[in-house]
Amino acid sequence: MAESTDATVEEKDEDSSVGVVVDTDGFGDTATSDEVVLEVKNLQTHFTTRWGTVKAVDGVNYHVNRGETLGIVGESGSGKSVTALSLMRLVPTPPGKIVDGEVHLGGRNLLALSEREMTGVRGGEISIILQDPMQALNPVFDISNQVGEAIKIHQKLKGAALWDKVVDSLRKVRIPAPETRAKDYPHQLSGGMRQRVVGAIGISSAPAVIIADEPTTSLDVTIQAAYLRLLRQIQQEEGVGIIFITHDFGIVAKMCDRVAVMYAGRIVEVSDVRTIFNNPLHEYTKALISSVPKLEEKSGRLPQIEGQPPLLYNLPPGDAFAPRSTLEFTPEDAARRPPLVEVEKDHWVQLSRSSVSNYDKYANLMPAEDDE
Repeated sequence: MAESTDATVEEKDEDSSVGVVVDTDGFGDTATSDEVVLEVKNLQTHFTTRWGTVKAVDGVNYHVNRGETLGIVGESGSGKSVTALSLMRLVPTPPGKIVDGEVHLGGRNLLALSEREMTGVRGGEISIILQDPMQALNPVFDISNQVGEAIKIHQKLKGAALWDKVVDSLRKVRIPAPETRAKDYPHQLSGGMRQRVVGAIGISSAPAVIIADEPTTSLDVTIQAAYLRLLRQIQQEEGVGIIFITHDFGIVAKMCDRVAVMYAGRIVEVSDVRTIFNNPLHEYTKALISSVPKLEEKSGRLPQIEGQPPLLYNLPPGDAFAPRSTLEFTPEDAARRPPLVEVEKDHWVQLSRSSVSNYDKYANLMPAEDDE
């Protein structure tokens, strides 16, 4: 599920009681502020298939502050990437469709904009670094053309000024000989080099929000660390908010300010990174944390979550995690869809007896069923 933390980066903050290293400034000091730059409300994205309606994103709510890095974690198929594509309005239609919700950026609801208006926002005010660079890059255009497209649209540069900006963007992501590489085509670059080119496209127009969908997958450890420090440096200089989707809990511990845990298209827990690592409440979050190998401990077989994630076209009527939970609960407990409740300041969890072991401690915070 996750990789171990990069040992070359100094580990600064450790909770010895649980043996979990949490270092939110491992790639530079945090630049987060109290200003909300992006807010997502009740986002729902469905896909129509012959098996039924796939609820890939099923009522997601979160916000990103200026200068903040929000980590999104969860198993494959939990809805992380579809949420990112929904924010950019890049969900393939058909079969996908954003059926409900709001995405507020810069005082506007992006889901209410026309496609022409969205073209002016996409890549300029909000950009995405996709997981697979071979799908993100067009094989028939050279690198300068693809990096320069967003710059040309949003910054109105052309000629020598555009070329200089393209080269500078490639240089920022540590691509050697950027003047030469800018003339190459994607197939002439290695996988790691292509990943950095996609990163250069994402940062080229200094957006307010960057969505990074597992941007370090193809990078070796050394380049990975430099790449993440670059994102943090841009964040400090520009105050950009970053949504960081990853399976690597080592990166989460060192890069993110807050973490949202997704399961079956829903967010089951949100809090600051230290709380998520050291005091998780949802059983799914606990299972994810326990699956991280610890280099300082000798262990046998890693813990695993029994069972399989539910089919998104046939979700359980209430708590989607209940079929995999090891807690004691009644069918009535599992049948009610758990609300996302703020149990402590800025710590939200989908509260149900089937997913939270100390449910009774917070039961008084549960809204009445008529209020949900």
